[in-house]
Amino acid sequence: MTETIRTQVGIIGAGPAGLLLSHLLDRAGISSVVIDKRSREEIEKTIRAGILEQGTVDVLVNTGVSDRVLRDGHKHDGIELRFQGEGHRIDFPSLVGRSVYLYPQHEVLIDLIASRLEAGADIRFETSNSELHGQLSDSPSISFTDSEGNDVVVECDFIGGTDGSQGIAKWSIPETDRRDFFRPYPFAWFGILADAPPSSEELIYSAGDKGFALVSQRSDTVQRMYFQCDPETNTDDWSEQQIWDELQARVPGHELKEGHIFQKDVLQFRSYVCETMQYGRMFLAGDAAHTVPPTGAKGMNLAVADVLVLADAMAAYYDNGSTEKLDNYAPTALKRIWRGQQFSYWMTSMLHATPDEHPFDQQRRYGELETVTSSKAGQTYLAEAYTGWPFDVSYN
Repeated sequence: MTETIRTQVGIIGAGPAGLLLSHLLDRAGISSVVIDKRSREEIEKTIRAGILEQGTVDVLVNTGVSDRVLRDGHKHDGIELRFQGEGHRIDFPSLVGRSVYLYPQHEVLIDLIASRLEAGADIRFETSNSELHGQLSDSPSISFTDSEGNDVVVECDFIGGTDGSQGIAKWSIPETDRRDFFRPYPFAWFGILADAPPSSEELIYSAGDKGFALVSQRSDTVQRMYFQCDPETNTDDWSEQQIWDELQARVPGHELKEGHIFQKDVLQFRSYVCETMQYGRMFLAGDAAHTVPPTGAKGMNLAVADVLVLADAMAAYYDNGSTEKLDNYAPTALKRIWRGQQFSYWMTSMLHATPDEHPFDQQRRYGELETVTSSKAGQTYLAEAYTGWPFDVSYN
């Protein structure tokens, strides 16, 4: 027997984009069902980056997801750009009147899942065999096998494709109909999680002759740090002391606080945009539609911006039957996406050395960093983009 569920919006992917979309739709009186192949525990325990723009924090708090971000998150009023052995602080509030919050993505997901379940949302974890059907029809659907082995079909008016860069939503669009832009990078980040006190109160972006490093944090006792590496690097080839020595060499003039490293990984770099964010009655949002290098801290924030536009467009449809905002969803979202791509690419190019970098190019990058840090206009652009541009729609 196949269970058939009728809802207004079927959402595949219980990441930040999918769960926030479900939340905002519920606030507008629109029903949804969310499915994900992962377990709740896996979603809530997968540690990922978490720099939230001021606007993203405001959305979480003002729409009632949680105010835990204000209690447990760490407000950062700036970052440090470090090069040639000297640090240069970019003061966000004095430049643009905004800040960012260090609040890891898994904490956002914990808040979203708790909020949705408390509201009685239908979230199906540990699903398998998921398929999308009829995206070009007036009655699309999602079929899957639930955690107990039962076959289920979700019939809906629209599908939210929010299942990430490796999900099925994007790839269900035929290649002939999909407009893709992809940019690989010849380097990656060697990332660690360590039991140690913070080495800095704010993030340090360090560009040196030995390559880039990022000094970040996760909590008062767990720190996240990265250094630029070859994409084929094997983390098992590096001992803890070798890692700390390499990180310290990448941040000259600033002493790092060491501790036991309990996680090592290599983070690949890529820039990607699928401009076909609408395919019939399926709409892509978040990583399903775009990915950015982590240098500019834009990933989850762009997903939130997508969802605000999409939820507003769906609300307009159910309010008055108009498809105008739905038809304009992709063009509206893509304006911010490409701004985010440009900023992420700029930060990445300015701070990283390519394997074949000419000495002239290295000195030119240092000249660019000097131009940015010594100019109020340059600092203001960085602060404006890093803390986030105003959203295109209201969510209150």
